[in-house]
Amino acid sequence: MSRPLAGITVLEMGTFITGPAAGMLLADLGANVIKVEQNGTGDPFRSFKGGLYSPHFQTYNRNKRSITLDTRTEEDRVVFDELIKDADVFIQNFRPGVATKIGVDAERLQALNPRLIYASISGFGTEGPDRDRPAFDTVAQAASGFLRLLVNPENPRVVGPAIADSLTGFYAAYGVLAALHERNTTGKGRLVETSMFESMSHFNLDDFTHLLSEDEVMGPYSRPHVSQSYVFECADGKWLALHMSSPPKFWENLATAVDRPDMLALPMFESRDARIENYENVIGFLAPLFKEQPRDHWCDKLVELEVPHSPVRTSQEVVDCDQAKALGIVVEDPAGPHGVFRTIRSPVSFDGQRMESVTAPPVLGADNEELVEPMRNKIALDPEGAV
Repeated sequence: MSRPLAGITVLEMGTFITGPAAGMLLADLGANVIKVEQNGTGDPFRSFKGGLYSPHFQTYNRNKRSITLDTRTEEDRVVFDELIKDADVFIQNFRPGVATKIGVDAERLQALNPRLIYASISGFGTEGPDRDRPAFDTVAQAASGFLRLLVNPENPRVVGPAIADSLTGFYAAYGVLAALHERNTTGKGRLVETSMFESMSHFNLDDFTHLLSEDEVMGPYSRPHVSQSYVFECADGKWLALHMSSPPKFWENLATAVDRPDMLALPMFESRDARIENYENVIGFLAPLFKEQPRDHWCDKLVELEVPHSPVRTSQEVVDCDQAKALGIVVEDPAGPHGVFRTIRSPVSFDGQRMESVTAPPVLGADNEELVEPMRNKIALDPEGAV
């Protein structure tokens, strides 16, 4: 298993998703990620289903170690400072001002360790009128203009996973990697900052490019119309997705698949522009045809005719499919603290080497004995040597 970040030590004081997601991405690449948590409770995500090991917590905390420290106390802050002296990266996702209150602000930590890469994640950034507002995933999606592209105007509901949380973690890790590379030349650390608002605005780049270049405001159906993307229900109640794009051969082959070679002569199908303009009519024409046969029937036909499509799979169908098995996307730790831990591996391979093993998320304070207690003993023996 390739571990390009082996030898890099990360202290992560992250909660919920953004900070832990950034730490997990670095851990997946081989970094030694030590999660610093509160005594007794730990990351609040731990208890989302009772206990201290919820699936919410498990999602973003594999391949890490856990210690418990309260940096508001002098005793624990001294231990924390000793760990910071040897760390390469520190990650936190507190609201502005909180890090200073608990003694883990960038100015203090980088004074202890000038080579430290300090990653700070916030909701709305470090300045501006929204600086101190609380931000969660849906708030960030809405504030950045992204949520309106997901919501069905006829039945407005928040849908989908925590995209803003996860992507902000990606952007933070991306910044950390750049700062680590730069440090190889300069020898100095960096303060790496991002926010959920900025991250989601950048991720929503297509929307803003259309606005700023063409004064066009996109809506939830803008991209599907242009890309000619569809979802149809089949006879067995299962769904099928098509992405027909622009090549005429896709439509010609689809006409063959649904046994309607005459359909391309209809005005609504005669050109790409016609199909975009008549998107709803195209759906009205094709939907009853797909309802005539089960999904597997259509998949077999569309594979044979090379029409871009996929069954709209459940998570169980994904892990059971032949492609997932061929790529080994499910990895497991048979010695997890609560039994076998299974997850989806990192999608990145290096020279053909995949992440084929994983360490289950740690129980709270699992590594105190190895990492914290020796430090306490060291400080007790040489209190003047401690920071």
